[in-house]
Amino acid sequence: MTTLQGLFQEYSNKIQKLYPKQEAESLVLWLFESYLGKKRMDILKNETLENLPSGLTIAVENLLMGMPIQYILGKGPFYGREFVVSPAVLIPRNETEELVHLIIKENPKESLHILDIGTGSGCIPVTLALEMKMPTVFGIDISEEALDIAKKNADLLQSKVDFIQSDILKEELPFEDLDIIVSNPPYVRHSEKNLMHTNVLAYEPHLALFVYDEDPLLFYREISQKAKKALKTGGKIYFEINEALGKETKELMEKIGFEEVKIFEDLNGKQRMVRGIKHS
Repeated sequence: MTTLQGLFQEYSNKIQKLYPKQEAESLVLWLFESYLGKKRMDILKNETLENLPSGLTIAVENLLMGMPIQYILGKGPFYGREFVVSPAVLIPRNETEELVHLIIKENPKESLHILDIGTGSGCIPVTLALEMKMPTVFGIDISEEALDIAKKNADLLQSKVDFIQSDILKEELPFEDLDIIVSNPPYVRHSEKNLMHTNVLAYEPHLALFVYDEDPLLFYREISQKAKKALKTGGKIYFEINEALGKETKELMEKIGFEEVKIFEDLNGKQRMVRGIKHS
Protein backbone atom coordinates (compact mmCIF):
# COMPACT_ATOMS: atom_id res chain seq x y z
CA MET A 1 0.00 0.00 0.00
CA THR A 2 1.44 3.36 -1.03
CA THR A 3 1.43 6.11 1.57
CA LEU A 4 1.45 9.80 0.78
CA GLN A 5 4.55 10.26 2.90
CA GLY A 6 6.41 7.41 1.19
CA LEU A 7 5.51 8.71 -2.26
CA PHE A 8 6.57 12.24 -1.29
CA GLN A 9 9.96 10.91 -0.15
CA GLU A 10 10.41 8.76 -3.25
CA TYR A 11 9.62 11.61 -5.68
CA SER A 12 11.66 14.16 -3.71
CA ASN A 13 14.73 11.93 -3.75
CA LYS A 14 14.46 11.39 -7.50
CA ILE A 15 13.99 15.07 -8.27
CA GLN A 16 16.96 16.03 -6.08
CA LYS A 17 19.16 14.74 -8.91
CA LEU A 18 18.16 17.92 -10.76
CA TYR A 19 17.18 20.40 -8.04
CA PRO A 20 18.26 21.31 -4.48
CA LYS A 21 16.33 19.49 -1.70
CA GLN A 22 14.03 22.37 -0.75
CA GLU A 23 13.13 23.11 -4.37
CA ALA A 24 12.57 19.42 -5.13
CA GLU A 25 10.17 19.13 -2.19
CA SER A 26 8.29 22.26 -3.30
CA LEU A 27 7.91 20.80 -6.79
CA VAL A 28 6.50 17.53 -5.40
CA LEU A 29 4.05 19.48 -3.24
CA TRP A 30 2.94 21.44 -6.30
CA LEU A 31 2.33 18.17 -8.20
CA PHE A 32 0.47 16.62 -5.25
CA GLU A 33 -1.81 19.62 -5.03
CA SER A 34 -2.53 19.59 -8.77
CA TYR A 35 -2.99 15.85 -9.31
CA LEU A 36 -4.10 14.57 -5.89
CA GLY A 37 -5.63 17.65 -4.26
CA LYS A 38 -3.28 17.08 -1.31
CA LYS A 39 -1.36 19.68 0.71
CA ARG A 40 1.60 19.51 3.13
CA MET A 41 -0.73 18.81 6.09
CA ASP A 42 -2.08 15.72 4.32
CA ILE A 43 1.45 14.36 3.91
CA LEU A 44 2.02 14.75 7.66
CA LYS A 45 -1.15 12.71 8.30
CA ASN A 46 0.43 10.00 6.12
CA GLU A 47 -2.71 8.98 4.27
CA THR A 48 -2.71 5.86 2.11
CA LEU A 49 -3.31 6.03 -1.63
CA GLU A 50 -5.36 3.51 -3.55
CA ASN A 51 -4.66 4.51 -7.15
CA LEU A 52 -2.22 7.02 -8.57
CA PRO A 53 -3.49 9.08 -11.51
CA SER A 54 -1.40 8.33 -14.60
CA GLY A 55 -1.00 12.09 -15.10
CA LEU A 56 1.06 12.33 -11.89
CA THR A 57 3.50 9.60 -13.00
CA ILE A 58 3.92 11.27 -16.42
CA ALA A 59 4.40 14.65 -14.74
CA VAL A 60 7.22 13.28 -12.57
CA GLU A 61 8.86 11.70 -15.63
CA ASN A 62 8.68 15.04 -17.47
CA LEU A 63 10.12 16.83 -14.44
CA LEU A 64 13.04 14.35 -14.38
CA MET A 65 13.66 15.12 -18.06
CA GLY A 66 14.08 18.79 -17.08
CA MET A 67 10.73 20.16 -18.22
CA PRO A 68 9.71 23.17 -16.08
CA ILE A 69 6.76 22.37 -13.84
CA GLN A 70 4.82 25.36 -15.18
CA TYR A 71 4.82 23.80 -18.66
CA ILE A 72 3.84 20.41 -17.23
CA LEU A 73 0.84 21.93 -15.42
CA GLY A 74 0.15 24.52 -18.14
CA LYS A 75 0.08 27.37 -15.62
CA GLY A 76 2.29 29.51 -13.43
CA PRO A 77 1.71 32.00 -10.60
CA PHE A 78 2.25 35.73 -11.10
CA TYR A 79 1.34 38.59 -8.75
CA GLY A 80 -1.19 36.44 -6.88
CA ARG A 81 -2.92 35.01 -9.96
CA GLU A 82 -2.57 31.89 -12.11
CA PHE A 83 -1.52 32.44 -15.73
CA VAL A 84 -1.80 29.92 -18.54
CA VAL A 85 1.64 29.16 -20.01
CA SER A 86 3.02 26.98 -22.78
CA PRO A 87 6.46 26.56 -24.36
CA ALA A 88 5.44 29.42 -26.71
CA VAL A 89 5.92 31.91 -23.85
CA LEU A 90 8.42 32.56 -21.09
CA ILE A 91 7.46 31.40 -17.61
CA PRO A 92 6.50 34.44 -15.49
CA ARG A 93 9.24 35.23 -12.98
CA ASN A 94 9.62 36.92 -9.61
CA GLU A 95 11.78 39.75 -10.94
CA THR A 96 9.07 40.62 -13.47
CA GLU A 97 6.60 40.80 -10.58
CA GLU A 98 8.93 43.37 -9.03
CA LEU A 99 8.90 45.39 -12.26
CA VAL A 100 5.09 45.37 -12.26
CA HIS A 101 5.02 46.36 -8.59
CA LEU A 102 7.37 49.30 -9.28
CA ILE A 103 5.08 50.59 -12.06
CA ILE A 104 1.97 50.30 -9.88
CA LYS A 105 3.71 52.07 -6.97
CA GLU A 106 5.09 54.92 -9.09
CA ASN A 107 1.90 55.59 -11.08
CA PRO A 108 -1.14 56.00 -8.83
CA LYS A 109 -3.10 58.18 -11.31
CA GLU A 110 -6.16 56.78 -13.01
CA SER A 111 -6.92 56.38 -16.74
CA LEU A 112 -3.29 56.00 -17.84
CA HIS A 113 -2.48 54.65 -21.33
CA ILE A 114 0.00 51.77 -21.07
CA LEU A 115 1.82 49.61 -23.64
CA ASP A 116 3.71 46.37 -22.96
CA ILE A 117 6.21 45.38 -25.68
CA GLY A 118 7.03 41.68 -26.09
CA THR A 119 4.05 40.65 -24.04
CA GLY A 120 4.49 36.85 -24.00
CA SER A 121 1.94 35.31 -21.62
CA GLY A 122 0.43 38.75 -21.06
CA CYS A 123 1.33 38.65 -17.36
CA ILE A 124 2.53 42.28 -17.33
CA PRO A 125 -0.36 44.05 -19.13
CA VAL A 126 -3.08 41.81 -17.63
CA THR A 127 -1.79 42.47 -14.11
CA LEU A 128 -1.46 46.23 -14.71
CA ALA A 129 -4.99 46.35 -16.13
CA LEU A 130 -6.32 44.64 -13.01
CA GLU A 131 -4.21 46.42 -10.38
CA MET A 132 -4.22 50.03 -11.64
CA LYS A 133 -7.09 52.52 -11.71
CA MET A 134 -9.05 52.31 -14.97
CA PRO A 135 -6.05 52.17 -17.34
CA THR A 136 -6.16 51.58 -21.09
CA VAL A 137 -3.70 48.78 -21.74
CA PHE A 138 -2.13 47.35 -24.91
CA GLY A 139 0.27 44.48 -25.49
CA ILE A 140 2.29 43.68 -28.60
CA ASP A 141 4.33 40.62 -29.57
CA ILE A 142 5.87 39.20 -32.72
CA SER A 143 4.60 35.69 -31.91
CA GLU A 144 1.06 34.71 -32.84
CA GLU A 145 1.23 31.74 -30.46
CA ALA A 146 2.24 34.01 -27.59
CA LEU A 147 -0.61 36.40 -28.36
CA ASP A 148 -3.09 33.51 -28.28
CA ILE A 149 -1.89 32.65 -24.77
CA ALA A 150 -1.99 36.32 -23.70
CA LYS A 151 -5.57 36.71 -24.96
CA LYS A 152 -6.59 33.54 -23.15
CA ASN A 153 -5.14 34.91 -19.89
CA ALA A 154 -6.89 38.25 -20.33
CA ASP A 155 -10.20 36.42 -20.86
CA LEU A 156 -9.77 34.00 -17.96
CA LEU A 157 -8.79 36.77 -15.56
CA GLN A 158 -11.42 39.18 -16.90
CA SER A 159 -8.90 41.84 -17.78
CA LYS A 160 -9.32 44.28 -20.65
CA VAL A 161 -6.15 44.40 -22.76
CA ASP A 162 -5.90 44.97 -26.51
CA PHE A 163 -3.26 42.75 -28.13
CA ILE A 164 -1.57 43.47 -31.46
CA GLN A 165 0.92 41.44 -33.50
CA SER A 166 3.98 43.51 -34.38
CA ASP A 167 7.74 43.16 -34.89
CA ILE A 168 9.31 45.90 -32.78
CA LEU A 169 12.60 45.67 -34.69
CA LYS A 170 10.93 46.38 -38.04
CA GLU A 171 7.75 48.35 -37.36
CA GLU A 172 6.95 51.70 -35.78
CA LEU A 173 4.68 51.77 -32.75
CA PRO A 174 1.08 52.48 -33.81
CA PHE A 175 0.51 54.63 -30.69
CA GLU A 176 0.95 58.18 -29.49
CA ASP A 177 0.51 60.04 -26.21
CA LEU A 178 1.17 56.97 -24.08
CA ASP A 179 1.80 57.46 -20.36
CA ILE A 180 3.82 54.30 -19.82
CA ILE A 181 5.76 51.85 -21.99
CA VAL A 182 7.08 48.70 -20.35
CA SER A 183 9.15 45.87 -21.79
CA ASN A 184 10.91 42.73 -20.69
CA PRO A 185 12.74 42.12 -23.98
CA PRO A 186 15.27 39.39 -24.84
CA TYR A 187 18.43 40.27 -22.91
CA VAL A 188 20.40 37.07 -22.23
CA ARG A 189 23.59 37.02 -24.30
CA HIS A 190 24.41 33.76 -26.10
CA SER A 191 27.69 33.70 -24.16
CA GLU A 192 25.66 33.52 -20.91
CA LYS A 193 23.89 30.30 -21.90
CA ASN A 194 26.26 28.20 -19.82
CA LEU A 195 25.07 30.05 -16.67
CA MET A 196 21.47 29.02 -17.23
CA HIS A 197 19.62 25.99 -15.91
CA THR A 198 19.25 23.27 -18.54
CA ASN A 199 15.45 23.29 -18.24
CA VAL A 200 15.39 26.93 -19.37
CA LEU A 201 17.63 26.22 -22.36
CA ALA A 202 15.78 23.08 -23.42
CA TYR A 203 12.20 24.27 -23.05
CA GLU A 204 11.72 28.06 -22.95
CA PRO A 205 11.40 30.02 -26.23
CA HIS A 206 14.84 31.23 -27.35
CA LEU A 207 13.19 34.00 -29.39
CA ALA A 208 12.09 35.61 -26.12
CA LEU A 209 15.32 34.97 -24.24
CA PHE A 210 18.45 35.49 -26.28
CA VAL A 211 20.25 38.31 -28.02
CA TYR A 212 23.59 38.26 -29.83
CA ASP A 213 26.72 39.28 -27.92
CA GLU A 214 27.70 41.72 -30.67
CA ASP A 215 24.63 43.89 -29.92
CA PRO A 216 23.15 42.89 -26.54
CA LEU A 217 21.18 46.14 -26.18
CA LEU A 218 19.52 45.89 -29.61
CA PHE A 219 15.98 45.71 -28.23
CA TYR A 220 16.59 48.43 -25.64
CA ARG A 221 17.84 50.80 -28.32
CA GLU A 222 15.01 50.10 -30.78
CA ILE A 223 12.30 50.28 -28.11
CA SER A 224 13.73 53.43 -26.52
CA GLN A 225 13.93 55.22 -29.86
CA LYS A 226 10.36 54.30 -30.77
CA ALA A 227 9.10 54.99 -27.25
CA LYS A 228 10.50 58.53 -27.46
CA LYS A 229 7.96 59.22 -30.23
CA ALA A 230 5.05 57.27 -28.74
CA LEU A 231 5.21 58.62 -25.17
CA LYS A 232 3.65 61.92 -24.16
CA THR A 233 5.77 64.54 -22.39
CA GLY A 234 6.20 63.28 -18.84
CA GLY A 235 5.66 59.70 -20.00
CA LYS A 236 7.79 56.91 -18.53
CA ILE A 237 9.56 53.87 -19.91
CA TYR A 238 10.33 50.81 -17.79
CA PHE A 239 12.57 47.86 -18.67
CA GLU A 240 13.58 44.61 -17.08
CA ILE A 241 17.33 44.39 -17.75
CA ASN A 242 20.34 42.11 -17.80
CA GLU A 243 21.95 42.58 -14.37
CA ALA A 244 25.39 42.73 -16.03
CA LEU A 245 24.42 45.61 -18.33
CA GLY A 246 22.69 48.10 -16.03
CA LYS A 247 25.18 50.94 -16.55
CA GLU A 248 25.24 50.43 -20.33
CA THR A 249 21.42 50.34 -20.53
CA LYS A 250 21.14 53.55 -18.49
CA GLU A 251 23.69 55.34 -20.69
CA LEU A 252 21.92 54.19 -23.85
CA MET A 253 18.58 55.56 -22.63
CA GLU A 254 20.18 58.88 -21.65
CA LYS A 255 21.84 59.15 -25.06
CA ILE A 256 18.44 58.66 -26.74
CA GLY A 257 17.06 61.52 -24.64
CA PHE A 258 15.39 60.03 -21.57
CA GLU A 259 15.95 61.85 -18.30
CA GLU A 260 15.93 60.89 -14.63
CA VAL A 261 17.04 57.41 -15.71
CA LYS A 262 17.25 55.25 -12.61
CA ILE A 263 18.36 51.65 -12.07
CA PHE A 264 16.46 49.61 -9.47
CA GLU A 265 17.69 46.48 -7.71
CA ASP A 266 15.52 43.42 -7.17
CA LEU A 267 15.04 41.69 -3.80
CA ASN A 268 18.29 39.78 -4.38
CA GLY A 269 20.27 43.01 -4.78
CA LYS A 270 20.71 42.57 -8.55
CA GLN A 271 20.32 45.47 -10.98
CA ARG A 272 17.17 44.27 -12.67
CA MET A 273 14.97 47.25 -13.63
CA VAL A 274 15.43 50.68 -15.14
CA ARG A 275 13.08 53.63 -15.58
CA GLY A 276 13.40 56.77 -17.69
CA ILE A 277 11.18 59.83 -18.22
CA LYS A 278 10.53 61.75 -21.41
CA HIS A 279 10.67 65.47 -20.59
CA SER A 280 10.78 66.80 -24.14
